[in-house]
Amino acid sequence: MKMNKSFILSFVAPFMILTSAIGSVVSQNSRKIFYFPLGLMGVSIILEKDLRRRFDRKNILNKIKSYQKVK
Repeated sequence: MKMNKSFILSFVAPFMILTSAIGSVVSQNSRKIFYFPLGLMGVSIILEKDLRRRFDRKNILNKIKSYQKVK
């Protein structure tokens, strides 16, 4: 069975956040700052996908409404 590439890539952002959380808890005090950008990127990827999904849904709804007004 073939795995979809986007399905596998959807786990990257949560894995980045999980790695950042584990790394900041387990590592020494001087190394904790190195895990912060990784977690920040994971959160930004998730937020960007959510905003894009909302924007696309809003555009689709506006197109549906515009076709209903023509009739």
